[in-house]
Amino acid sequence: MILEMKVPSPGESIKEVEIATWLVKDGDYVEKDQAIAEVDSDKATLELPAEASGTITLKAEEGDAVAVGAVVCLIDTSAAKPSGSAPAAPAAEAPKAEAPKAEVKAEAPKAAPAPAAAPAPTSYAAGTPSPAARKILDEKNIAPATISGTGKDGRITKEDAVNAVPSMGTPTGGNRGSERTKLSMLRRKVAERLVAAKNETAMLTTFNEVNMTPINLIRNEYKDAFKAKHGGLGLGYMSFFTKAVTRALELYPDVNSMMDGDYKVAYDFADISIAVSGPKGLMVPVVRNAENLSFRGIEAEIKRLALRARDGQITVDDMTGGTFTITNGGVFGSMLSTPIINPPQSGILGMHNIIERPIAVNGKVEIHPMMYVALSYDHRIIDGRESVGFLVAVKEALENPLELLMNGDAKRALEL
Repeated sequence: MILEMKVPSPGESIKEVEIATWLVKDGDYVEKDQAIAEVDSDKATLELPAEASGTITLKAEEGDAVAVGAVVCLIDTSAAKPSGSAPAAPAAEAPKAEAPKAEVKAEAPKAAPAPAAAPAPTSYAAGTPSPAARKILDEKNIAPATISGTGKDGRITKEDAVNAVPSMGTPTGGNRGSERTKLSMLRRKVAERLVAAKNETAMLTTFNEVNMTPINLIRNEYKDAFKAKHGGLGLGYMSFFTKAVTRALELYPDVNSMMDGDYKVAYDFADISIAVSGPKGLMVPVVRNAENLSFRGIEAEIKRLALRARDGQITVDDMTGGTFTITNGGVFGSMLSTPIINPPQSGILGMHNIIERPIAVNGKVEIHPMMYVALSYDHRIIDGRESVGFLVAVKEALENPLELLMNGDAKRALEL
């Protein structure tokens, strides 16, 4: 029986996928549920499992765009599973059979030595520039020895000097290859969305700085107990930032809204998209109803989504939706950036690296761990008052987390 394998629908809005990689070859025997291909959609990379056991016949090439529901391969379910191949004994004997030939070749140079090449004729004019050519070469700071003359007997002419290009100290002999690789469908869609965000929104960015000392004090005091109580779960910065963002979104709801034609769509919940790095590039899974999650709940959900992204198991549903985005360029060493809005959202918060800097505290200079934060927002729907107020609210919560994020009781907030 010949089974036609069709492309399943990765999500409601996806109409086609691209064959990223075939994990099997044409004519291979595959087992049921064995991963036979990786397919890219415009939102995620998914594995395509075999629907039955049998011999496979591929009907699409790597890089082909295939419509959802189209046949990509055939599986002959009546084919018997092949037994293991016998060892290739003749191949092991091949070197012995070739040994006498190798000896004959070794003696060949003695029997008929090649005559020495005749020396090339030389001339005193070879490589010597004419007076006009020498002046030009001196102006260009080019050594005559680096140029092959085209004049009589190899003399360097004025034309040779005019056409000579200085090396500018560029080293020679290195590799100068290049490789042209087609972008995956996911990467092309990301590029398309980023360009659209720049061209179709009135995007502005406002900046502020956060003194991370209060958060560091809480983390240093409770991180070991937090990890021990919650099964090895770390107490990171993302839970503090997520809590600060959800609080600020309640204070400034316009930041938690989107444009839909001539309408504004406002949300009474906070689905926070968290940008994480995966094997296929940047992924933005969503932490649902983050406003209702505890510190432990946020850390657990971010860890779960990050592991799925790292292992290539992230799904379209994991990344669909989201009302606001947080991205942390600081983990890669970024000091400051202007993050691009994740459409159709209206705002994105950029975190950056933490650097100890001198700041004025109560009239005195002190050194504290400081972080720059950036809010990019769509000015069509968010005014300056809301954008600046939102970022100041985030800063206030991060610099006073015990009172504003933990209701004055860190142990209770951390479920210790």
